[in-house]
Amino acid sequence: MPKIVDRDARRAELAEALWRVVYRDGVAAATVRSVAAEAGWSAGSLRHYFNTQTELLAFAMEHVIDQATARFAARTWDGPTREVVRQMLEEVLPLDRQRAREAEVWLLLAARTRTDPATGPLMRRADDGVRRASELAVHALAADGLVAPGRDPALETARLHALLDGLTLHALLHPDLMPPDRLRAVLADHLDGLRHERPD
Repeated sequence: MPKIVDRDARRAELAEALWRVVYRDGVAAATVRSVAAEAGWSAGSLRHYFNTQTELLAFAMEHVIDQATARFAARTWDGPTREVVRQMLEEVLPLDRQRAREAEVWLLLAARTRTDPATGPLMRRADDGVRRASELAVHALAADGLVAPGRDPALETARLHALLDGLTLHALLHPDLMPPDRLRAVLADHLDGLRHERPD
């Protein structure tokens, strides 16, 4: 009788191996061969699930989205609106090793969307998560009187989304110039600036 393989359990095992490699050695080291070795599999066995590093990165990105969603769901978002919004938005910034590794996956996969259109839907899903967080933040601040009345919520959502992406990119490319304290300070300054009317 052929052996029954639980594909979900095997993929969970691979996810753990993949993230051990990413966390220890960086995203670029997460190849089919290295992840197979980490899981104790042959590269041939792993290729039943993933043929290329892009497919591995896509799998890692799915895990990133699931991890971020779980983090948001596990938090108790109580307290003053300004503080809750700050904490919520900091969840998507690379402020520690785990989130930095997650951001590296996002960046590498984003770079591949131009040559591999199949990754597009997954990147849009990731971007939608940051956009929704930005939108929620702007509307929560506005409802509490922390956004100047003359500001357009849609425009401020787009600006905040762009700021979060930009801060993430700068933190990955220039960690010496954009350490965690600087990331927090720039975000805080932006949120405080929403209280003021935009100059004509």
